[in-house]
Amino acid sequence: MNFTRREILTAFLGMPFALSACQSNSTNTTIEGEIVGANVNVGHILRENRSPEVPANNWESVKVAIIGGGAAGLSAAWKFQKANFNDFVLLELESKIGGTAQSGTSNIVSYPWGAHYLPVPFQENTELIALLDEMSLTEGRNGDGEIIVKEQFLCREPEERVFYKGRWYEGLYLNVGANEDDKNQLKAFQTEIDFWVNWRDGRGRRAFTLPVANCSNDAEAVALDKISFGDWMRNKGFTSERLFWYGDYATRDDYGLKLDQTSAWAGLFYFCSRVRKSGEESQAFITFPEGNGRFVNFLHDKIKDKTRLKTIALEIIPNEKGVDVIYLNTETNEIRGIHADKAIFAAPIFTAKYLIRDFKTNPPEFLSEFEHNAWFVANLFLKDRPKNRFPKDFPLAWDNVLYESPSLGYVNSTHQKGIDYGAAVFTYYYPMCAEENARAKLFALDFQELADIVLTDLARAHPNIRELTEKIDVMRWGHAMISPRTNFLWNGAREQAQKPFRNVHFAHSDLSGIALFEEAFYHGVRVANEILPR
Repeated sequence: MNFTRREILTAFLGMPFALSACQSNSTNTTIEGEIVGANVNVGHILRENRSPEVPANNWESVKVAIIGGGAAGLSAAWKFQKANFNDFVLLELESKIGGTAQSGTSNIVSYPWGAHYLPVPFQENTELIALLDEMSLTEGRNGDGEIIVKEQFLCREPEERVFYKGRWYEGLYLNVGANEDDKNQLKAFQTEIDFWVNWRDGRGRRAFTLPVANCSNDAEAVALDKISFGDWMRNKGFTSERLFWYGDYATRDDYGLKLDQTSAWAGLFYFCSRVRKSGEESQAFITFPEGNGRFVNFLHDKIKDKTRLKTIALEIIPNEKGVDVIYLNTETNEIRGIHADKAIFAAPIFTAKYLIRDFKTNPPEFLSEFEHNAWFVANLFLKDRPKNRFPKDFPLAWDNVLYESPSLGYVNSTHQKGIDYGAAVFTYYYPMCAEENARAKLFALDFQELADIVLTDLARAHPNIRELTEKIDVMRWGHAMISPRTNFLWNGAREQAQKPFRNVHFAHSDLSGIALFEEAFYHGVRVANEILPR
């Protein structure tokens, strides 16, 4: 079924704006670029439940087979390498490593295709800090024992701005035009955040910290999971439109969900987990032009000789001796097999029912609890950066958000390199927010239609964006992020999913219910430690 431009823009950007855009001089001009990234047809091979025969001479033996080359699989491999354990292989179905943390390169600058920052970890997160030390990102510790990250790797100012009714303003919360009630509600909201930042259970554990495994499971804290973040805000008496927008932006940004879809526990986690104590700022962001691609590329460089790209696991078969992994090289179309003592399942958890033989016929009940949502990301290659229309507008920042848009706006990839003039790469993010048939809706559009959504949306703030854009590449993430919806995080499914199944161990940010690099890294290291000899 073909849709008109008006119907497509209405579905993605809202009716009033779509009507206005279609009536203006903004046309759907053909632009150079393409849809890049995941091969959907390759991924859907999993659903065919293939059980191919492996030729006898196509088998090999290793101690550990890692399935999935995202942050979790790479972190497990990194931990193995640090422990001088090298009898493993890593299988990744894509042609590029890194999953949703992967990045690209251009003649201007590198740029992200997904996750683009890492908050400075607290001193308790020792394994992650060890990685930062190894990458030479740190320069010692302060008097309290917290790590000091080198200045050049912290997000430079200006960090954030928001576009509202024709003007750019500093920060994410919309202060301009706020009345006394708005200001009082923002203060009251901060008081609630301070309460949970300072809260400790009987064992001294925080309600919200990173990784999630270190959070308290006390009844007072986990009860927050049973209601939505929107309901929690209303129950507290909040009514300010801009405060609700601020909360909704937070949940869309980190979870790809709207305020009323997100667990209140997850909503508060966003605001509390990165603050050491009340009265302090949230932890600074470590970022690079390529975003978290810097981390996964570093991890991959350590174990490149153990990595097999364009390789899709077809079946995982636990047995008395260990586990067999049957895989397909999508480039040569060759079927091969691995006899392993252990397997690390570091792919999204929903794929387990298509891969693990026992799960195909008798999938565990907890698997159905894990729901993912779709996103698309576009990288715009600009011959020059758009100028502000008003001299007093806040200048181009690292993160640039459009208040009246369902997108998350864009990150300026040249910002961290101090390139404040000339050509630039803008990385635009659009979460589908778990809407009905979101994945099908996204994949029904061709490149030109997706590019038109991006350019039409950004034209709100930059009327000449089409003239400045030389090329757009788009990546569609059909199962981008785990959804921390109401009553998921603490219903027991995550704990069940973390238990090994015979000789198969599970490692993915899905198991935290929060799709962050820190969580993927934690689970990769956790599983490696489970397997390494004591």
